[in-house]
Formats: sequence, C-alpha cells, structure tokens
Amino acid sequence: MHASVRRLALLAAPALLVLTTGASAGPAAQAAPAAPEPAPPSATGCSPGSAIAKKLPNGTTWRMCWHNSPTAGLVLENVSYQPRHERRPIKVLAAARLAQINVPYDNGAQEYNDITSFYFGSTPERLAPADCPGGTVKNIRVEGQRPVPALCVTTQPRGFAYHGNSSDIGEDPGRTDSAQGDDLVVYVVNSVGYYHYITQWNFSDDGTVTAKEGATGNLSPADYDAGDTTGMPLGKGNRDKATSHHHNVFWRLDFDIDGSRKAKVEQWDTEPDGRSADGVARLRTTRKRLVKETAGDAAPSRWWRVVSNTGKNADGHPRSWEIVQQHTDKYSPHEYTSHDVYFTQYKGCEKYASGNREFEPRCADTVDRFVDGQELTRPVVWVNVGFHHIARDEDQAPMPVHWQGFQIAPRDVTAMSPITPDHLHDPRYNGEPRWEEGQ
Repeated sequence: MHASVRRLALLAAPALLVLTTGASAGPAAQAAPAAPEPAPPSATGCSPGSAIAKKLPNGTTWRMCWHNSPTAGLVLENVSYQPRHERRPIKVLAAARLAQINVPYDNGAQEYNDITSFYFGSTPERLAPADCPGGTVKNIRVEGQRPVPALCVTTQPRGFAYHGNSSDIGEDPGRTDSAQGDDLVVYVVNSVGYYHYITQWNFSDDGTVTAKEGATGNLSPADYDAGDTTGMPLGKGNRDKATSHHHNVFWRLDFDIDGSRKAKVEQWDTEPDGRSADGVARLRTTRKRLVKETAGDAAPSRWWRVVSNTGKNADGHPRSWEIVQQHTDKYSPHEYTSHDVYFTQYKGCEKYASGNREFEPRCADTVDRFVDGQELTRPVVWVNVGFHHIARDEDQAPMPVHWQGFQIAPRDVTAMSPITPDHLHDPRYNGEPRWEEGQ
C-alpha cells in the first residue's frame, strides 16, 4: 500500500521510545528577551520543572502543570484561572490531552491511529527560538534520547477584548472603553511519518480555552496516485493526484470545576416556536440535564455545558464551562467517529477514543463503547473534530498549517466580565444598570 511509505521513519524508531517519560529537564532555550515581571505563584502539585504560570496584561493569571505522554503527547493538568478581581484561583480542568488522531484514506486502502499506534508523544520536533517568538522553549525528555527543546510557552495578541461606551449603561460622563486581548499559548510539534502536528492550547484573558490541532509537514510522496479516483490534480496537468483522507482528532477533558470532579452536564437547544401577532418569529430554548452517559451530535443552536455542583460566582449562579464547537467534517463510517461529543462517567482505564485496549485491556476499545448506561456524576468530555483533506496545489511544500479544534468558554464563572475595566467593576453596572439621579 503506497500510503504506508508515510510511516517508514517511525518503523525504524528504537523500541526505547515506547518508554517516554514526562516533565522538563535541562536548560530551557530562551526565544527572546522579555520585560521582567514578578512571576505569579505556580500551580499546586506540579513536579519539578513542570509548572506554567503567566499573568496576562489584562490581569488574568493562568496556572497549570504539564508533562509528556509517550502516546498522547502534551498533557496539561491542574489548570486554574484567576481574573484580577478574584481573590484565589478558580480550578477548571484536572487534565486535558489528545485522545486520538484517526486518519482513514478515501480509497479504503489504509487507516491509521496516529496517537496509539505510532506513539505520538515520542516524536517531539526540536523548536528553534524563532519557532517560539517572545517565549521560552522547554525541554521534553524522551527515553533513549537527549532532552529535546520542544515545548513553547509564550503569549500572543488575540485582537479586540472589548469596545464600548459607558454612557450606555449610565456612567456620567461616559467614556469609550477599549482594550486588546492576549493569550497564554502552549504548544508542541510532533511528527508522524511525513506529517508534523502542532498540539496547541490558547488560554485567553477572558477565560476562554482554545484547543487546536494543526497539521503541516508534507504530503506523502507515495500517495500521488489518485487512489480514491477523486483527488485534485497537483503539479502540471492531471497525472499526479494526491489521495484524499480524513483527520479525526479527539480531545479528552477531565473537569475539576472549583476543585470538585463531580459535575452536571446540560444540553441546550433553541428551536422555532411559532410567530407573534406581528408576524415575528418566536424562539424557544430548552435545557435538558444529561443524567446518563451520552453520545451527542451538533445541531443548529445546540450547545452543552459542564456545571459545577458546588461552585458559584458572586451573583450566586452556578459556575459552568460551555463547549463551543467549530466546523467539523465527521467521518461517519465508524460509530465512534460519527458523533461530535461524548460524555462518559470517569473510569481510569478509558484513556483513548480508539485503540484503547492496546493499553487498557480491562476497558472497551472505542469511546462509543464507553457509553453503557452509567449515571453521569463525574463527567469526562470527549470532543471529536474532523477535517477532510482534499489536497490542493498550495499544499506543496511544506504544507501550510490547517487547523481544527474547539473551545471551552466560561459561563457564569465570574459575576462580570473578567476583564471589565476597573471603573465599571461596580454593583451598579452588574445586572440592569441603575442610573444616577438626573440622568
């Protein structure tokens, strides 16, 4: 099978790579000098060298631990978030990691599980300082190899954080408030055959977490055979056509909202509900508690959130995190890849969305089999985002990065926006504005 050539580099890897360990070691490579500032306290429970803590310009601090898994690659743990008006960190995630990258080819000749079958985390690519602008490159230890400078920790601007006029909510005199936002960004590049995958996490100052997987590298030279009969022609004429294929990426999120692994899961749907007397459409939104393990499918105006059992914001509203899905090309021939999200009860041996039994023979093999009717009290969230790669001329060479991913966004985690300007962070502007006399 021609596409199997794509894997030759891995097949020659030493067996010791299977025993990859985590944590950083050795000196870190400095990408560029940065203005000194007091370092925020690190996350608790981190092993030496594995803590990340960053206070962003708008005052939000993110803390977490990291390690490298020989299969999953970058794993983040003990993730917490502290806006400047909160006295203590707000716990968000116990662990976040990749759970599978499934790559089936359209001609049916081959299908790969890049996480479990090729020890994804054992192949970190060396990052030069220029690959981590403004940040620090930390070392990853891989058994049988010298430490590899491969984990980038940096910050990036994300554009407008907000723009508004305070006179609209009763401040007199009003003023125009605007600010640009920033992200803490953590990423690693891992190679599998000809592909280089960028596993990236963005932690925004407004509390949003973005999980991104980028694919770059090169198209397989052995796949220019139009094996699927429909590949787009590359190069001169119509002789060379790269075989189309999918990248189905699964992430696994283990929540720890306010320090409790126990939480509720809700599904929200908005649907048409007739029209008013004036002919304007009415919409009706319903909320459904997911009591048992569930496989979910995205639909227009549908979303899910994980709700704290114990934590509330200053307004007395339960804290929760909303799953924000983006574009996906689901690969429907497999049951486990045909759904967009899974909510399963935590079980220690359920680690991978497919190929799970290669490492955990006590458990089912694929995530759809994890859904077996258990009550959902300690939810684990599995998010599946697919990309159908029909190659184009511009994919040569190296291939521009194509991204796929999702977000979790704070919903009622704080009583007001975590980056509200100080002059508006006042009970008078929380809820319906209370106008001053004379206005």
